[in-house]
Amino acid sequence: MSEGTDRRARKKAQTRTLIRETAQALFAERGFEAVTIADIAATADVAVQTVFNHFPTKEDLFFDGHTPWVEGAAESVSSRGPGVAPLEALHAYLVEQVGVYVRLLATPEGRSFATTLDTSPALRARERELHHEATTRLADALFEAWTTAGGAPTVPADLRTAASVTAAVWLAAVRTLIVQQRCVLTGSAGPLPADPEEDVATACSVADQVFTGLDSALSATTPGGLRPTG
Repeated sequence: MSEGTDRRARKKAQTRTLIRETAQALFAERGFEAVTIADIAATADVAVQTVFNHFPTKEDLFFDGHTPWVEGAAESVSSRGPGVAPLEALHAYLVEQVGVYVRLLATPEGRSFATTLDTSPALRARERELHHEATTRLADALFEAWTTAGGAPTVPADLRTAASVTAAVWLAAVRTLIVQQRCVLTGSAGPLPADPEEDVATACSVADQVFTGLDSALSATTPGGLRPTG
């Protein structure tokens, strides 16, 4: 890469960061719906088209940098180490992400992000779209892992269906846990937790129990598709 090309790439990255940080600060201050692309462009001192060159929608601006989980669940399965079962890798990743999210909610920035999200129908709709994308990616990763390495549940018998159902159930569970924590930690105007690690430990423990139960339920099937009775 030439020096000129490298300089342009750095400038582009700096502009993108400036636009994102400006937009997210305005969202936190005014609320998502009250901020326009023109407001963001004017505050960042860039053209409106420059904003669109980096971010196709206002929702993309809000979520930028906050959605590693869209690819992360699938990646945890695809990049698991030798001898690690797909659901074992997924279990560890999702418990870790619950902890990361709860820890974020204990910060002013995290609470502001969650409050803005919860008060915007447009953002909640976009979050559901991202959840669907994450579920599709995870289903594909599980299907590939079980096709090549085995170990798939026997119910449903069709491997593609098994991967899709598993991805949907596991990510629905983690979404429920996270939304519940979001409601608890942002539902009042009280002070931030004095010891957020206590909340993190509790949330991770609950998540671990939930995913252990889901894993056990999938494992407790016989080749004929019937659960053992004793």
